[in-house]
Amino acid sequence: MTNFSFSLKQAPATRAQGQFGRKTKLMAISNQSSKQDWLTKMSVIPGALMLIPLFLGATINTFFPQVLEVGSFTTALFRDGTAALLGLFFFCLGSQLDVRTTGPTLEKGVAILIGKVGIGIAAGLAVAFLAPGGSLLGLTPLAIIAAMTNSNGALFAALTGQYGNKTDRATVAVIALNDGPFITMIALGTAGLASFPLQDLIGLVLPLALGFILGNLSRTAREFLSVGESLLIPFLGFVVGRSIDFSTLVTSGMQGILLGLATVLISGPASMLVLWCFHALHRRPRKTRNLIAGMAEGTTAGNAIATPAALALADPAYQAIESVATAQIAAAVVTTSILIPFAVALVAKWQQRRGVSPQWELEYYERLSKKNQAPAAVSS
Repeated sequence: MTNFSFSLKQAPATRAQGQFGRKTKLMAISNQSSKQDWLTKMSVIPGALMLIPLFLGATINTFFPQVLEVGSFTTALFRDGTAALLGLFFFCLGSQLDVRTTGPTLEKGVAILIGKVGIGIAAGLAVAFLAPGGSLLGLTPLAIIAAMTNSNGALFAALTGQYGNKTDRATVAVIALNDGPFITMIALGTAGLASFPLQDLIGLVLPLALGFILGNLSRTAREFLSVGESLLIPFLGFVVGRSIDFSTLVTSGMQGILLGLATVLISGPASMLVLWCFHALHRRPRKTRNLIAGMAEGTTAGNAIATPAALALADPAYQAIESVATAQIAAAVVTTSILIPFAVALVAKWQQRRGVSPQWELEYYERLSKKNQAPAAVSS
């Protein structure tokens, strides 16, 4: 009895100690989180992963240009590391392209890719050949094509996750083909606006091709390299920003806002139109003609900021406008990231009023898949 009564008296203290221990752990976790708040809060800025290091690089270039001249690893990474970082970035990017993507996802991805890339190239080349001086309101064909053909995959996935269905979300594996400078290079090179020696062109494409092969041969390699793309973006942002002066950033930033508006208002609807044509050609029921993925494509990816630097490495003629085009694209990234959620929400409401539903589209594909599987089961 003595032991029993003693344990009863000590029990409250034990519970109190347990509660105190839990509170201490929670306070420790809270304190740890609060220390990281400044970094976490920065993530609310559209394209922060690329833009904040870019602004830091521009600040150092404008006010403290000699800081990175100390030599050794510092100079090699932060001043002269553009080519190596771009090569590694493209290798990681290529590893995430899945050749096994099929079905409605592949069709939808191809449709919106045709719309976005097609209208972006058309707009850029129209400015190059029809506008006086080869530019429109200070916007160069390089900036127009790079911004309008390259979409923000993370934002696309988030918006299609909220407003679309799983065929919309899975499309991100297909539209990843427009990442990087390659579409811009092909468009400018084919139109005769840029000259890329064959050896340099092979050198630019080879990292992407090697990454693509490795990623499709090994799922483990793909998962291992999946973090590489995001990991390298801040470093790319800094080395690209290091070539920009703040005066260029301010003057070209206003032009970039116009570029961002054009990207949302032109490339998004163009992708919707091509996607609608695919639906119509297959004579799908009207209520299943979901276009959310098309509008969600009306963005500019943060990695597009590195496109002028990549082209300047391949064709030195573009070094003269590299900083201006970079600043314009950076502003377009922010503008599209702010505007596109409202645009997609408006399209979702418009579809709802017309009786079109992403869920009905998904159910239609599922019924079609079961119908196609039934004859195969009977024949087997």
